[in-house]
Amino acid sequence: MKNEIKILLIEDDKNLSTLLKEFLEVKGYSVTQAFNGEEGLSAYQESEYDLCILDVMMPKMDGFTLAKKIQDYNPQTPFLFLSAKAMLDDKLKGLKLGADDYVTKPFSMEELLLRIKVILKRSDLIESEIEQTKFSIGSYTFDFEKRLLKHDGFEQKLTSKEAELLNLLCLHKNSILERSIALNKIWQNDNYFTARSMDVYITKLRNYFKNDSSIEIVNVHGTGFKLQTND
Repeated sequence: MKNEIKILLIEDDKNLSTLLKEFLEVKGYSVTQAFNGEEGLSAYQESEYDLCILDVMMPKMDGFTLAKKIQDYNPQTPFLFLSAKAMLDDKLKGLKLGADDYVTKPFSMEELLLRIKVILKRSDLIESEIEQTKFSIGSYTFDFEKRLLKHDGFEQKLTSKEAELLNLLCLHKNSILERSIALNKIWQNDNYFTARSMDVYITKLRNYFKNDSSIEIVNVHGTGFKLQTND
């Protein structure tokens, strides 16, 4: 990892902000807090940050407006949104603004940490080992780079989209992979046709895991999918 990863956390809920700051600092990150959009913009302009975490609904300047200003100042800075607004239109708006992720509240700290690591890996700020490319899924093993799913001596070669979708499910194992996130990352679009296409790929992946009943890809109605395993 880079000597010090600096995160700017802009969240108007002071209790949540403090919890996040303490959690991330225990994990080795340096965290600067701001409690509204204007404070956040001022803090951003006064220092350099490796990642910005923005609440969407904030006083004085909302997260979407702040994101635009940050992008104008330095379009290379990665950022993710935190929001209680789970509507698809809000997620799409955030992603179209260039957000690297959109996390809906409530969320687990460990899930947020994983998403942060994935973003930083894409930005080459942490070592490649942070993001797994090989996974154990019940009695199966999955090699994302080789696009191979193995079980009991049998190898299944996956298509690129099957591999990308399974990789996202593995990175979110036992937690929800939001449908809109997967569609925008893999298909670069979230509409009726890409959603139906994704459903077809989910069915294919379920079929690949038919030899291990402990593995389920669960449809979380109106939200996304969850890869559930006992390991």
